[in-house]
Amino acid sequence: MSRPSETPVYDPLVRRLHWANVILALATILLAWCLLGAPRHGETRGLLLMLHGSCGIVVLALMLFWAGWRTRHGAPPLRPKLRRIEAALARATQAAIFLLLVAMPITGYLSLAAAGRPVSLFGLVAIPPLVAASGRLSQIAIALHLLGEFLIYGLAALHIGAALRHGLIRRDGILERMLPRV
Repeated sequence: MSRPSETPVYDPLVRRLHWANVILALATILLAWCLLGAPRHGETRGLLLMLHGSCGIVVLALMLFWAGWRTRHGAPPLRPKLRRIEAALARATQAAIFLLLVAMPITGYLSLAAAGRPVSLFGLVAIPPLVAASGRLSQIAIALHLLGEFLIYGLAALHIGAALRHGLIRRDGILERMLPRV
């Protein structure tokens, strides 16, 4: 086993994008949970929904930027001591999380747009519905959004668990690849 300091790390921009997305995703989830207790047609619910959607739009923008960055700059190689199944699971989990973090804002937007409601980016910019009003499309988008919610929970738990296993038990430098530098 090589020392963690020998492990190639992600570049500083990718580490910042990762942790910005973590913070935004947590904020988005907390806002969604707050929505559950907000009165159905009250101002508080509207504010929470606008903030939830705005955070989602920012996540989408960051993920698309990250995808562009990654296609040009790649990722550091996975450690050679990882078994093939570990490397395959890591890649599959990361890809699934990435796809969900792109899909969730899109399904959230579609659920509102198909209901004929504009989406507001932090109350500054209104994004008009870009699809025709359709109750069926809105309901499908809501269902996919809710499914994605639970998939995100499971995949995030798997991702965090694996990172902690590498950082605290195996101490093989994998966790340090994405930690912010102090």
